[in-house]
Amino acid sequence: MPDTPARMPDIALLGDLGSTFVSIARDEAIDILKRFYGLTASVARLETEKDDTFRVTPACGDSLILKIANPAEDPAEIEAQAALLTFLERTAPHLPTPRVMAGREGAAIVTFQDRAGQTRRARVMTYLPGQPLDRLDAGAVLRRDVGRMLGRLRLAMAAFDHPGCHRVLAWDVRHVTKLAPLLDHVHDQRRREALAEAMRRLTGLSQRIAGLRRQVVHNDFNRSNLIIRDDGGPRLGGIIDFGDIVHTAIAIDVSTAVVNQLPRTLDGAFRDDLFRDARDVVRGYLAAADLDDEELRLIPHLAMARIVVRSLISLYRAALLPHNARYILRNTEPGWAQLDWLLKRDPDRMSARFLSDLRHRGPST
Repeated sequence: MPDTPARMPDIALLGDLGSTFVSIARDEAIDILKRFYGLTASVARLETEKDDTFRVTPACGDSLILKIANPAEDPAEIEAQAALLTFLERTAPHLPTPRVMAGREGAAIVTFQDRAGQTRRARVMTYLPGQPLDRLDAGAVLRRDVGRMLGRLRLAMAAFDHPGCHRVLAWDVRHVTKLAPLLDHVHDQRRREALAEAMRRLTGLSQRIAGLRRQVVHNDFNRSNLIIRDDGGPRLGGIIDFGDIVHTAIAIDVSTAVVNQLPRTLDGAFRDDLFRDARDVVRGYLAAADLDDEELRLIPHLAMARIVVRSLISLYRAALLPHNARYILRNTEPGWAQLDWLLKRDPDRMSARFLSDLRHRGPST
């Protein structure tokens, strides 16, 4: 790397991802619950990327979640998340999403100064029991269930809108090329060149991506945000973490779910077909909601964009927050082999194969 200062993308694009803050300790979290919610409870910290989140065990009653936003997070974005969960509770109660609890004064979000002098915004939600999907091996049936649930969620969210969702979000891969300055933070030359090549490809697809259908979407249907319950067999019993909701392309939402079902090692049949298992997610999705041919053609490329964004953001944040590096980088390493596989394929042929395999076999039943 040349001996020059690393460039930075527009700070508005990184938002709270580019900030550090003083975390709230367990005893302060207990005090917040008592003061604003009238709850006497014990708490256990949960690993998260950018905020303070605790599992709450009240003296009586079911477990809850206390989520205290990063001080740098835009209040409008926090309000959008709470508004969406309230909307889904009212219009799609069959979907397994958290319910927001009001504080003592009736507000879904409480605002306060923490002991470090930071302005914080907190909300309490119901806890969804079960295991995150990332702790299990997902077979074809469960992968199709993931896609089907995402399709149902997309349809339920179609009528929702909020100003906080119309934002420029780093995790919205429409803006992947705006993250180019973060290439300066990738010290491995071969990996930096691979990311740059992927960005060049995606630049050539930008007009097509801009023409895709849009709405507010979840945008983070990854394995750690899907809760599995075992009621006589594993089933998808919960959708959590609506922190990346954004008004963007429907196909981007699907591609995020696809990326998170890619193999972590490229052996066996995956050497020839990276998407062999991940297509089950799209088959399940098509059983619940529609995708047009252009959306299907672009999903492999949007998946590549997600790998690029994840790599750039994760490497930057791991250096910024070394104490949380293990959690931040937990999904980054497999992405390098996945990216190499994608870059070795002809883009048009990859699109055609992805579309043909799905349209030929049809949606899941």
